[in-house]
Amino acid sequence: MPKTILDTTLLRNFSHIQRPDLLQVALGQDVSTTAAVIAELKSGVTAGWVPRCDWSWLPVTTPTEDEQHLAEQYSLVLDPGEAACLAIASKRAWVFASDDLAARRLAQHEGVLVSGTLGVLLKLMATCVLTLDEANGFLAIMVSRGYRASVKTLGDL
Repeated sequence: MPKTILDTTLLRNFSHIQRPDLLQVALGQDVSTTAAVIAELKSGVTAGWVPRCDWSWLPVTTPTEDEQHLAEQYSLVLDPGEAACLAIASKRAWVFASDDLAARRLAQHEGVLVSGTLGVLLKLMATCVLTLDEANGFLAIMVSRGYRASVKTLGDL
């Protein structure tokens, strides 16, 4: 199973439900993010639009020079965190976890596997970590805090 790299949108959603641990449960040890994403989260906490959470368990992957160059190209249309994550996912054949539509479309165009918040919630249900009602409750909170989900309930998937 390939590693998964998480961007700010996904981490922000799980911050809003105060359950960053669910990402670790769903994705295991093969998960990472970038320093750019951590910086975006810290900025969001300071600005008051992201709740403070403990992400110390989440490894930070440093882009190679080649990945950094690709991230600079992606940053013409994406935020720095998304660009860095997508560049790493593209070069290392990792899964790119994002809920940003532009980032997901670019990832798909680049042939990168994509997942997001709904995918994580579905995986947590499939492994019996969450019931449908619990997952829908978390989804409702995320939506109330700005997440633009493609469904109203996970039962629609």
